[in-house]
Amino acid sequence: MSASTPSSRPAVTEREAREVAEAAREQHWRKPSFAKELFLGRFRLDLIHPHPVPDDEAAQRGEEFLAKLRDFVETKVDPARIERDARIPDEVIDGLKELGAFGMKIDTRYGGLGLTQVYYNKALSLAGSASPAIGVLLSAHQSIGVPQPLKLFGTQEQKERFLPRCARTDISAFLLTEPDVGSDPARLATSAVPDGDDYVLDGVKLWTTNGVVADLLVVMARVPKSEGHRGGITAFVVETNSPGVTVENRNAFMGLRGIENGVTRFHQVRVPAANRVGEEGQGLKIALTTLNTGRLSLPASCVAAGKWCLKIAREWSAAREQWGKPVAHHEAVGSKISFIAATTFALEAVTDLASQMADEDRNDIRIEGALAKLYASEMAWTMADELVQIRGGRGFETAESLRARGERGVPAEQLLRDLRINRIFEGSTEIMHLLIAREAVDAHLSVAGDLIDPEKSLGDKARAGANAGAFYAKWLPKLVAGPGQLPTSYGEFKREVDLSAHLRYVERTARKLARSTFYAMSRWQGRMESKQGFLGRIVDIGAELFAMSAACVRAELLRGQGENGREAYQLADVFCRQARIRIEELFTRLWTNTDDLDRTVVKGVLSGTYAWLERGIIDPSGEGPWIADATPGPSQKENVHRPIR
Repeated sequence: MSASTPSSRPAVTEREAREVAEAAREQHWRKPSFAKELFLGRFRLDLIHPHPVPDDEAAQRGEEFLAKLRDFVETKVDPARIERDARIPDEVIDGLKELGAFGMKIDTRYGGLGLTQVYYNKALSLAGSASPAIGVLLSAHQSIGVPQPLKLFGTQEQKERFLPRCARTDISAFLLTEPDVGSDPARLATSAVPDGDDYVLDGVKLWTTNGVVADLLVVMARVPKSEGHRGGITAFVVETNSPGVTVENRNAFMGLRGIENGVTRFHQVRVPAANRVGEEGQGLKIALTTLNTGRLSLPASCVAAGKWCLKIAREWSAAREQWGKPVAHHEAVGSKISFIAATTFALEAVTDLASQMADEDRNDIRIEGALAKLYASEMAWTMADELVQIRGGRGFETAESLRARGERGVPAEQLLRDLRINRIFEGSTEIMHLLIAREAVDAHLSVAGDLIDPEKSLGDKARAGANAGAFYAKWLPKLVAGPGQLPTSYGEFKREVDLSAHLRYVERTARKLARSTFYAMSRWQGRMESKQGFLGRIVDIGAELFAMSAACVRAELLRGQGENGREAYQLADVFCRQARIRIEELFTRLWTNTDDLDRTVVKGVLSGTYAWLERGIIDPSGEGPWIADATPGPSQKENVHRPIR
């Protein structure tokens, strides 16, 4: 087949796009899942309690590395310089390589440190607290870059070729997004045309974190179907110095100013078939499976943000006086501090629990990892916003300006800017709602999906009806009563502070959540997938219940270890009480909301009905297309690729 004619961007219907996504997701549940059971109304505390812990050898190895990393970031990293220059100095990156930080998750047999997910996340939190850009550099390289896909899907030969390089010398990046393709990979246009023993890549990739400095890339491209080739979206390891690879732009953002994120063009780039990861057509499955644990790096950075928010809030609120007493003693400020403290405790509980579950590999954590990403990114942003409010005008002022006039250079506004992307990175909040909702209703769709599929035959619907009847006859009665109604349940969590009541609430509310999902499916049937507001609230309730469970289990773990157990119980109690208020509001909004009215207004906005409302302003936007042209072809720009050696 000729390699000279790249495929054009495929035109796909909404149904076809869903089918591509559905084919890529893991279809079966081979291991138990705490979160999946929660959405089905079954509170499986036994899956997370007693809280799993790392083994002694893994903990010792992890602690030793954390000590080295702490010394490095304290003595060799200048966060203000990275923010000012919008670049991590080469010597810092070289130092991280020498330290082994680029091989934290890589097995020792390939020259890596072989850290567990728990300690990898602790390291990302530590490094990211010095500079979020460093946390992103290390995470993009190991969580979604070359090491993780090869660990899960690579051949032995690929691991031996690439992992030693990734552990010590080479930086990697993950390339999926395109200028006109975000969370809809069915429209992916970058092509990989088979040609002898090679594939020939053509296309443009956008927002390639680490792409500007990367040596190795994981590239998702579409292989055309032909004789001997099943085709489909496929993953490849690509050498960045290959002829035809051009980094056309280093992108700049409102936050994370030091990240090396770019636009990469491929023109007739020859990639050996030996560099294909997995089979043709497995690319999206590889990407989604990689993200199951890869997403946990983002909550780790949010935990670091919460800890720093708490430290600054504590120190500033004790020093700043208003009306005769420290501002912390004013209830309006104190409630914000309480929220930051309790939420930080819960985020660390969620992240550590999900990470340890990933390490033990006893449970399927695809929902837990997604919930951790969703919940942490939203709550961390709120904590940072509250810190800016607590700091007042100083929260809005830059650290450089504060230093220039003789005050402590607290980068609160920078944290707000840096954290904002977390609600978009690795699946926006809106996409995460849909992804988690799909997994949460999987049990329903597996037995009743054909009933609400308009393209299924009457025979298919009849069989689905029989299966659904049998399933719901067993399932629905179990949602009526449970341990959450017994005052003695979960008594081991009743100490000076009583957490057992919160766990009983989780059990009762999980059943209520499952009933609400069933009512919605009965009411809307095939239209359920369009009720994104409802599905988002269902997921948010599940996220709060997961966080409550993790907080209680962590508090009991710390009590048993003799590490601030009393204080941990207090924080868990406050968090659970705050979460319960949010949950009750979400339940109210399931059925009392403006979703239908919102859709009407949206139609009016798009049709120009409300264009008069836009009068009286000047639009400062520059000229140009909304989406840049990504037509395949040779690059017309200078290559700004900057390998660090």
